[in-house]
Parts: sequence; structure tokens; C-alpha cells
Amino acid sequence: MKTELLSTKLPDAIPRAARVLDRGGLVAFPTDTVYGLAAQITNADAVEKLYQAKVRDRAKAIAVLMSSAADLVRVAKNINTAAQRLADHFWPGPLTLVVARHPSLPKILAPTPTIGVRVPDHPDALALMDMSGPLAVTSANLAGDENTRTANDVLAQLDGCIDLILDGGRTPGGQPSTVVDCTTPQIKILRPGPISQGDLQNALS
Repeated sequence: MKTELLSTKLPDAIPRAARVLDRGGLVAFPTDTVYGLAAQITNADAVEKLYQAKVRDRAKAIAVLMSSAADLVRVAKNINTAAQRLADHFWPGPLTLVVARHPSLPKILAPTPTIGVRVPDHPDALALMDMSGPLAVTSANLAGDENTRTANDVLAQLDGCIDLILDGGRTPGGQPSTVVDCTTPQIKILRPGPISQGDLQNALS
């Protein structure tokens, strides 16, 4: 496979990436933290390619990225009031919500009936998902290797393993998102991050 590198400044870059995803290919793109690697969320074979490209442990779940909080109903079921409020308040931004997986999504996404979902605060990522819908996304690097912050970083690790890299320049990097379990009546922080417990409680009060 030849990996194509395409600048997001080109007018056809995002539509071309969406077409690659629609036919079951893998696309790397910039987010508000690091570069992500995406597959169509409803295509189990494409999600399997994510695991293969990264040499990722199948026991580790794949997150879901979306373009807006309105997409939450497409990927989750039994969305409680807390999850909806946090999504409306903090998205797009560094908050991942763990919710019950929608039954229409392939089980390969996660070994449990829950998934992590987020709306990244990056224009290229949002433009892609506006066109493609929610995506199965993991960091665009080989398992255990350093996270990638430029398109060339991605190419160095995954050249020949993925279809397309959208070059949107260097990503900010920084602290990973706060991860919050929203599957129980009381929310629980599973991974501390930029959004604190106090921030969460203020949004819910």
C-alpha cells in the first residue's frame, strides 16, 4: 500500500479523505492533542485494520470522535442527563465521556459494552467528521511508540500501513483529555486531565 500525504489546505483534501473512509480505508488527521488514525465506525473490517496498522492489543478499546454533541445519540444508548450536560458544556474540548455503546456499532470497537466518545477542538478534524460522521479513532502511532504531532511523524511510523495522511501542521500535544464514566448515577473520573472535578461539578450544578 502507498500512503498518500495531502495538505488540508487543498480544497479537495477533506472530501477525498471522507471517500477513503467510506470505502473502508484508514485516514490519519490532526486533532487538538495529537494526530489520530480513523476508520468508519460502522465498518468492522475497517476497525480491524486500525488494530492491525498499529499492532494494537484487541483488548484495548477504540474511541469514537464526533463533530458535535448532537451525534451522541448515534453512538450511545441510555444517555443520562449528566452525560448530555457535560457534552453540551465542554464539547468541543478535552473531555471524553464513557457511555453505553449503541447496539448498531460493531463489538470490535471495545471488549465491554461501553465506549469513550469525544468532540475534538480542531477545525480539520471537525470538517472531516462533518462529512464522514462519527469515526473510530485511535492515536496515529505504532502501539508503544511516541504519539505523533506532525504528518511526517505519522509517515515515519505508519507509511505503507494506512491509506492517507491529512497534513494539518503540528498539533498542540499537551495533556490527554479528562475521561469521565457516565454509565452510573454518579459520574467518576477515570483519567485526570485538563477538566477538573470542580469544572465538572460546576457544569452539572
